[in-house]
Amino acid sequence: MTMTTFSLSLLLFLSHGMTLAAQHRDHDPDRHRQPYAGLEKHPVKALSAQEMDDLQTGKGMGMALAAELNGYPGPRHVLDLDEALGLTERQRQTISALFGSMSREAIRAGAKVIEEEQRLEALFSSGKAEETALEPILRRIGEARVELRRTHLVYHLRTKATLTLQQVAQYNRLRGYAGDH
Repeated sequence: MTMTTFSLSLLLFLSHGMTLAAQHRDHDPDRHRQPYAGLEKHPVKALSAQEMDDLQTGKGMGMALAAELNGYPGPRHVLDLDEALGLTERQRQTISALFGSMSREAIRAGAKVIEEEQRLEALFSSGKAEETALEPILRRIGEARVELRRTHLVYHLRTKATLTLQQVAQYNRLRGYAGDH
């Protein structure tokens, strides 16, 4: 892995942790004394129940917002809007196949994220965590998250390539995005 890929992986990993911490802090009125109370019961403490479900089912989790909000429609949403977009049968078949492939790849990548988070969990729950053991696990978590995000973004690119410019503009209007891309 190049240093740039590692830096991106680390950034994704750190932003995920900060987002999770903020979510839990905002839901606990007594946050100054017990910000993580209840999390110790999660099977993988770093992942909420919703995140576990999303990772296991291949959901986007907002990972493709850079594409989605800049005129690169996602295959799931295009299929949801197929009639309003006037998809041809060929487009429908192509995008359906894209969605199936994306889902399979995202589920595999999500399973890898969970697996690596479980390794991190096991390291700390063993009571024998050491600094030298952290970097390899954190790298693998970062790489798995990069792969998951790449998967979602690539399928937005492929979906856009299947649509006409008019369909992309209509998609953006139907989804409530300002301006056409």
